Amino acid sequence: MKPDHFGFTPKELRKLRGLKNPYGIQKFLDDMPYHLADTGWSPRVVLRENTSHCFEGAMLAAAALRVNGYKPLIFDLEAENDTDHVVAIYRQDGHWGAIAKSNYTGCRYREPVYRSLRELALSYFEVYFNLRRERTLRTFSNPVHMSRFDHLDWMTTENPLWFVAEYLFTIRHFKLLRPGMSQRLHRLDDRSFRAGCLGRAEKPNSK
Repeated sequence: MKPDHFGFTPKELRKLRGLKNPYGIQKFLDDMPYHLADTGWSPRVVLRENTSHCFEGAMLAAAALRVNGYKPLIFDLEAENDTDHVVAIYRQDGHWGAIAKSNYTGCRYREPVYRSLRELALSYFEVYFNLRRERTLRTFSNPVHMSRFDHLDWMTTENPLWFVAEYLFTIRHFKLLRPGMSQRLHRLDDRSFRAGCLGRAEKPNSK
């Protein structure tokens, strides 16, 4: 892989470099429709299809961070009775921020103001819930430098990136709650639930 283009075509590279910074990358993800298909597209395919879900959004964000001079880092937020959330992370002036695609309002961008990855992960706790209104976030992983998958052409392959998802199951995760805390959690109130679901994509009714 040549570091000047990372395997992307000139057109793809111009698009990614035009995003410039983490906030520009987040705006691009926000403007992109959310899709519910069980896919694991690479950044190249996401650019072509102009749609993504959480995992694919994190992959695209990591690639965009890389071509704009940041480290291509992600981490995994693990939930109970809910789906996990993969997030691209970046560091500025010693503080962590995040870029994410989500079907829920609050599980997206974070400004780089968090002193640790634990602080960053906890910023998602109140807004991370399932449709039963349960707060479900439980652990966060070590950061993953996506260069470890360069030999598999993770940024430009036409094949699914399930090898990344499978790797996230194997790495260390850190608990956010002490024993007993989860049993004392309250369900989300109606107003917060409706705000968190604003604009949520849903599968068409088959009836």
